[in-house]
Amino acid sequence: MQLILTHDQADFDAVGSLLGAALVHEGTIPVLPPRLNRNVRAFLNLYGAELPFVEQQDLSGEVIESIILVDTQSLVTVKGMRRSTHVRVIDHHHQRGDISPGWQISLDKTGACTTLFVEHIHAHNGSLNPIQATLLLLGIYEDSGSLTYASTTSRDIRAAAYLMDQGASLKIAADFLNPPLSAAQRQLYDRLLASAEPRHIHGHTVITVTGHAEDMNEEISSIAHKLRDLLDPDALFVLVTTRDGVRIIARSTSDSIDVARIAREFGGGGHERASAALLHPAGEITPATLQDLLDSTKKQLDALLPTCVQPSIRVRKIMSRKPLLISPGTSTQEAQALMQKYGYEGYPVVNDGRVVGLLTRRAVDRAISHKLNLPTSSLMEAGEVTVSPDDPIETLQDVMTSTGWGQIPVVDPSKKQVIGIVTRTDLLKTLHHGQISLPGHINLAHKLEQSLPPARRALLQIIKQAAEDHHLPIYIVGGYVRDLLLDRSGIDFDIVVEGDAIRLANFLSQEYGGRVVTHSRFGTAKWQIKEIAETLSKQLAESSILNTAEFPDALDFISARTEFYEYPTALPTVERSSIKLDLHRRDFTINTMALRLNGRHHGELYDFWGGLADLRQKRIRVLHSLSFVDDPTRMLRAARFEQRFHFRIESRTLELIKQASDLLRQVSGDRIRHEFNLIFQEDDPPAVFRRLEELNLLESIFPGLHWGKDQTKDWDNLINHLKLTHRKEKTIPAEFCWLVLFHSFNSSQMASICQRLKLPSSFCRILESSANVQSRLPELESLSIVEIVNYLDNQPETALVAGAAFNPDNPGGEIIMKYLTTWRHIHPTINGRNLEKLGIPRGPYYRTILDTLRAAWLNGEIKNKVEENMLLSTLIQRYE
Repeated sequence: MQLILTHDQADFDAVGSLLGAALVHEGTIPVLPPRLNRNVRAFLNLYGAELPFVEQQDLSGEVIESIILVDTQSLVTVKGMRRSTHVRVIDHHHQRGDISPGWQISLDKTGACTTLFVEHIHAHNGSLNPIQATLLLLGIYEDSGSLTYASTTSRDIRAAAYLMDQGASLKIAADFLNPPLSAAQRQLYDRLLASAEPRHIHGHTVITVTGHAEDMNEEISSIAHKLRDLLDPDALFVLVTTRDGVRIIARSTSDSIDVARIAREFGGGGHERASAALLHPAGEITPATLQDLLDSTKKQLDALLPTCVQPSIRVRKIMSRKPLLISPGTSTQEAQALMQKYGYEGYPVVNDGRVVGLLTRRAVDRAISHKLNLPTSSLMEAGEVTVSPDDPIETLQDVMTSTGWGQIPVVDPSKKQVIGIVTRTDLLKTLHHGQISLPGHINLAHKLEQSLPPARRALLQIIKQAAEDHHLPIYIVGGYVRDLLLDRSGIDFDIVVEGDAIRLANFLSQEYGGRVVTHSRFGTAKWQIKEIAETLSKQLAESSILNTAEFPDALDFISARTEFYEYPTALPTVERSSIKLDLHRRDFTINTMALRLNGRHHGELYDFWGGLADLRQKRIRVLHSLSFVDDPTRMLRAARFEQRFHFRIESRTLELIKQASDLLRQVSGDRIRHEFNLIFQEDDPPAVFRRLEELNLLESIFPGLHWGKDQTKDWDNLINHLKLTHRKEKTIPAEFCWLVLFHSFNSSQMASICQRLKLPSSFCRILESSANVQSRLPELESLSIVEIVNYLDNQPETALVAGAAFNPDNPGGEIIMKYLTTWRHIHPTINGRNLEKLGIPRGPYYRTILDTLRAAWLNGEIKNKVEENMLLSTLIQRYE
């Protein structure tokens, strides 16, 4: 006999899992536990006749060969069980530490255990009747809070959708999910409510209720739901005495409080948001022993909570420091200039050090539209609205909700000074757990160490020590961190300093040597160490000499800064700033992550703008709506990163690209050329250009510039021809890449594109030569071999390789290929020195003789050195 069992006091997820397992594993018997939740029993009273469940007392007592245990890891004794009975657990909770080693365990993290079976039914095209589908839906809905609990996964949602397609009734589900309390449950509810004891732990509200329920025949979980809904704590713990012992029912509404972990301390289990445990007295169950057990359990729980409740995230973790403040007398035009310069949506208004209001961009824009130049005091939202740096984000959320302010000043309570600002965006990103990584929550120190060769690790160590000595926080930022997380990092990185980067670089130069080149406007310094590599290797080595080849030629130090743009497409103006704002100036969220390198913070990932989440979701996203207006070349980088990493540009970013595409016409040719050269260095440049074509960005750069099937074909042919012409470069030289883009242009267009992109004159000559070669392809057939060689000898090789590659089926292209592979390598064995040794005086005859000899070789008139010498004798006699 093969049974399916679940836990006692079964809820809809337990019973739904029983049904799901029975449908998946044919021939098994789903056995109901002795006690069911009241709403489950009510459902089965109505619809149980259509379901395959068997009551435990109705089992025959045959030997049980195997048991499938669902939605629990606790096995109750059933008549017919033997030591040889095979037990398989299918559950969605964390694995218990005391589980039998002989059991087969299948655990999967979903909001409801029922989901696991629904997925199997769906995958194997199983059919369900409406009652089966409704019970399964009830199982998913009850354990996921109707798909609203944070533990809900996309798998639960897809499973629920499938059940709806199978005829599950939402009306029936609604009737049984939230039943009214019975009279007995109501009495216990009132007793528990009167005992409610709130505690504030690490910024969270935790409520414990206790009571006696030895006379209760009904389940208590519904009472816990009602109490949680009424009291709205971050966590609720219900401790009640029953006939069997002290039952703990725990519910959480915060990711910072894992009630399953707490329940496991009492021998129970569950998941992060809902768990339970049952404790038995040591001796006989009496009112006195139950009371003692209740008291000791309560005491143990009180002691456990401070260690199990994670501290709430504080405002100081997510705020931006040193915010810009304005006074009540600031004019509308001055405020507009500030907003255009720095891009913020709101500014605290401060008078004599006290916050008196908030000025928003909306208010300023409205005043400007009406041609008003009012003082800030007339436009601001008045109020002394602030938070403290140590306030939990729940307090911040309440303040934002009650005031409607999207930017809240952070005030130091002791100094009464504004020290920061926190925005609605900061809050929303923090509330969406798992979508951003707050500083320190992830440490990549080990990954960083593994990625660097010994010499660079040693170099990094002395930089860290110097920064600590100068009390300067330092970071590795941007692409290096992104690639480190993608397991594709290189070894080159820059150091961003939250402070004076030039001072740090100069100190290192004084201590270890090398030369420092600075750029004071941008607060950057380049420490050049190539010439001191040998000395540095000996200074940094602990046991053996470091490999000097592993040192970089130079290392860049950059002061953390913010940027603003005077007008679209302009180069930025910079100001010293914090690491948070330094990261905010970057192009895409996946490039906004930083690794801090100081002391106890070494290796901590700083991710203020959701880069890690976008990296995991394989998403390219800009940081703000004016990003492409500030720098239109970011549109080209978006396509490049998308294709390099096989990511996708998210929908809002695509909208912004469409809106800003025309701005590419205003970007300088130098910057466009730089971006194109970066594309040429990618593993698959055609993929990037195809994407740029899809986004209509190439036409915005230069009229008539496109990438289609012809260009892709030209690229493939070019690679093949480069192999045939014995080129061994790992990447295609840039001049070939430009030719693929522009080879269909005529001479006039070539001249215009050279001027537009400010291409080097050498490139321009190649482009012009390519255009000339293309135009003369038809007439090559009518020329002799010698005439062809004489013409092609005077053309750049790049233009010829491209001409052959782009015209593989054209007779002219075949002629060029013949020249590249054969004719250009045919030369006389005799040279000018040989002629001089023969006594022929130097003069124009040399060239005539050598050209004649080469023509004879090309035309097949001579085939060996003997014939060449005979012809040479004839020529010498002719010119004597």
